[in-house]
Amino acid sequence: MTNIKAIGPLDGRYARLTADLADIFSEYGLIRHRVQVEIQWLKFIINDLKLAQFPDINLDDLDAIVDNFSEADAQTVKTIEKTTNHDVKAVEYFIKQKLDTAGLGDIREWVHFACTSEDINNTAYALMVNEGRDLTVQLLHRCIGEMEKKAVAYQSIPMMSRTHGQPATPTTMGKEFVNFAWRHFIHHPDQPQPGPVLYIAFPGAHRCCFY
Repeated sequence: MTNIKAIGPLDGRYARLTADLADIFSEYGLIRHRVQVEIQWLKFIINDLKLAQFPDINLDDLDAIVDNFSEADAQTVKTIEKTTNHDVKAVEYFIKQKLDTAGLGDIREWVHFACTSEDINNTAYALMVNEGRDLTVQLLHRCIGEMEKKAVAYQSIPMMSRTHGQPATPTTMGKEFVNFAWRHFIHHPDQPQPGPVLYIAFPGAHRCCFY
């Protein structure tokens, strides 16, 4: 799909900025997380609930289905879905195929046992949000670091700040960068918050309308 035919701006004009999120929040990401949930549930049935006894099973073979999940695997799921007309059921059949190929056909009928589609979907979406949050925190940390570098590099570069488009007070480019870096820093999820805090701004005239 070319960007010019994208339905939404995240896949269109902003695709280069959201590329890091594609593996998580795309349909590929959703299918991958569904597979992850199904495999973890299957392992739980065997290891913890012990509803089925398979002493010779190698659980690494189950983890490999998730660890090695590829775009080609996602396309396989989509192909199966053309027959099942059900997205989660297609994931179930895909996993059964993988089990057969790995010589684990004896446990294939325990896939999706006692589950509903919403069990799988709800958990998959939660994993996606959590993974997306972790990535966002990493990107935010990187952004703060870049702003801090620019604050040091431009600390002596004078400029005129403006308010409502009118000249206001002198400032430096470095001061503006460090101001925005601090605002991001205090709201960073990894920063400890000492109870309810109300942050205010008293930075003088500084607007994003520098001419």
